[in-house]
Amino acid sequence: MRTQADPLSATLSALADPTRRAILARLSQGEATVNEIAAPFGVSLPAISRHLKVLETAGLISRGREAQWRPCKLDAAPLKDLAGWLEHYRRFWEGSFDKMDAYLAELTKGDPDGRKN
Repeated sequence: MRTQADPLSATLSALADPTRRAILARLSQGEATVNEIAAPFGVSLPAISRHLKVLETAGLISRGREAQWRPCKLDAAPLKDLAGWLEHYRRFWEGSFDKMDAYLAELTKGDPDGRKN
């Protein structure tokens, strides 16, 4: 896997795959082993391990060590950073919708049926 130039790109790249998003959803419920993570998917353990590696490289998960087990755990910090980045655009769209609402209200002012007099 090619390392991304910045953390946001790595996060977005990791989230681009539905299997990886499902893995994160599972880990949001608590730690899990690779076998537990792989159970609901119809793919091989090596394939799941590759997905986990992408998530780990993006900083979205960490793997611990407990005897022979390597439980995976969600690390939500990159998701918080992504949410902050998206917040700017949410405000932009909300502002655009507010302007459109004001414009439509001006167009329909004075007529309850929505037609301008």
